[in-house]
Amino acid sequence: MRSFSSLSVISLLGAATNVISQAPSGVPSFVTEYAPINYLYSGEVYFPSDLQNQLNNTTPEVNFTAVQGVPSPLTLDNLDQLNNLPPANGTNVYLTSNDNIETNPAWLIGVAPTNNKTDGVTSATIVVNDHGNGLVDAFYFYFYAFNYGGEYVGQILGDHVGDWEHNMVRFENGTPSAVWYSQHSNGEAFTYEALNKTNGRPINLVANGTHANYAIGGTHDHTIPDLNLPEGFVEDYTDFGAIWDPLLSAYYYSYNANTQEFSAYDDSTPVNWLNFTGQWGDDQYPNSDPRQKSLLGLAYKYTGGPTGPEDKQLNRTNICPDNGDACIVRTMLGP
Repeated sequence: MRSFSSLSVISLLGAATNVISQAPSGVPSFVTEYAPINYLYSGEVYFPSDLQNQLNNTTPEVNFTAVQGVPSPLTLDNLDQLNNLPPANGTNVYLTSNDNIETNPAWLIGVAPTNNKTDGVTSATIVVNDHGNGLVDAFYFYFYAFNYGGEYVGQILGDHVGDWEHNMVRFENGTPSAVWYSQHSNGEAFTYEALNKTNGRPINLVANGTHANYAIGGTHDHTIPDLNLPEGFVEDYTDFGAIWDPLLSAYYYSYNANTQEFSAYDDSTPVNWLNFTGQWGDDQYPNSDPRQKSLLGLAYKYTGGPTGPEDKQLNRTNICPDNGDACIVRTMLGP
C-alpha cells in the first residue's frame, strides 16, 4: 500500500477541517487551535463511540463474575465507585459486554462522523496538565467500543472490547513543540514542525480497526514497537478517509498533578469516571472459551480491554511515556 502523505492531498482536505469548537470557558485557546485533526481509515468499520453507551451495554465483572452492589444505573458520575466494591480493587474490574461480541452488536460499531462530528455521542476527552513555567501538555483521548486487531498468517489476533488511544501535544509558552502518537503498547513522537498539518493542526491518521495513531498514511509494520516500517509481519493501514474532529464531541478537563485530581471546565461535564482504575472491556477469554483462539499459545484472538485516561501517564517528564525506552523525538516523517 503506497503512502498518502503529500501536501497536495492534505491541501484538498484541509478546508473541510476549518471548524471552531465550542470549548468551555477557561480552556487555553492554543489547546483547541493546535488540536490534532483525525482521518479515519477509508475502510474503517469500528468508529468512535460514546462513553456512557459503553456503560449501558456492559456489566462490571471480576474473574468473569458480576460485581455486587454496582450503582444502578451505572453512569459516568458514579463509575469510580467500582474501585471499592469487593472483590474489586479497581484494577481487576472489567466492563464486560452483555452481548456475545461475535454477534457484532450494533453498539460495538460506534458512530461514523458526519460533517466531521460524531453526532449524538461524546467520543473524545481532552485533558490539560499545566506544569507551570509555560509548559503545558494537552492530551486528546479517543474512545472506540471495539478494537479489531487484524489478521496475521490467516488468523485474527488482538481483538478486544473497548479501545483508548491518544495524541499529546506539548506546548511551551502557548506554542506547540512536539506531538505524541499512541500506537498499541508504545508510539512515536515528532517535533511539531516536522508534521503535516491542516490549518495549523497536526494531522493524525487512525489505523484500520486498531485505531493506532500515525503521522503519515500507508502501511505501518509495528512488529517492533517504536519502529514504523513500511511493511512487515504485523501491519496497520492508514489513509485519508472520513474526517473526525475530536473538538466537536469532547469532554474538557484540567489535571492537577500534585493532587492527581481532575476538574471539568464545564460544571455540566461528568468527572468521576476519570478516577475509575479498571478496564473498559472484557477480560481476556480463557482457552476453554470456544470463542478464544491462539497462535502457538503466544498471541490470542481476544485480549483484555484497556485502562482509561488516568493510566496514561498524564504527568510526563518527556513527550513520550516513561516505559524504559529512550524518548526519540523525530524531526522528519517517514519510517
